[in-house]
Amino acid sequence: MKAVLFDLGFTLIKTAPFPEIYRRILVRFGVKVSIGDIVRAQYATESEFDAANYPVNRRKEYWTEYNASLLENLGVQERRIFLAEKIDELWWEYSHLQVYPDVEPTLSKLRAKGLKLGIVSNGFRKDVEHVLEKLRLKRWFDVVVSIDSCNSAKPAKEIFLCALNKLGVQPSEALFIGDSVETDYKGAVDVGIKPFLIDREGKISSQYNKITSLTDLLAIV
Repeated sequence: MKAVLFDLGFTLIKTAPFPEIYRRILVRFGVKVSIGDIVRAQYATESEFDAANYPVNRRKEYWTEYNASLLENLGVQERRIFLAEKIDELWWEYSHLQVYPDVEPTLSKLRAKGLKLGIVSNGFRKDVEHVLEKLRLKRWFDVVVSIDSCNSAKPAKEIFLCALNKLGVQPSEALFIGDSVETDYKGAVDVGIKPFLIDREGKISSQYNKITSLTDLLAIV
């Protein structure tokens, strides 16, 4: 084994739930909506937006346009573009961004074993870089691959292969750790990387390879 690749959100870092972050920011501007309504608007909006295939020349506006559509689905018309821009601007301030306590001790010991480390995220590079800098995690990783890196998103093979190529390792020489069966686990399997799901709360079926803490990796590699 030469490398360990990680998903970012809810694998290495955690935030408040998406609808709760939305609710908090909207309340700041005097807009009160229920969590249930935000969830329904989120589902409707996600069917219209595909970040991986969004026009490259409009990616800087992706989240503002996404937010504007979600607000429209919420029935919020007054100051809609203003609010869409503010949600993007204030997102991380209201997200309660935290790193899980098992992350840095594990990364340090994996490094000490001589393993290369990488992140494969379905976020945009701007957001991924912001999170890594804010939480002081960037120093641990040899490669960080996002949607922007190869115009691809998990579970597509291309985004995994992009990270492997940058590290100079074969699929059989890497592990992938994530929290999603569909995007992380199945995506890694399809490209020939052995996956493990992080299951800190014991909610994932035993049919999958899983770990309950990142420290469990130390006995695997």
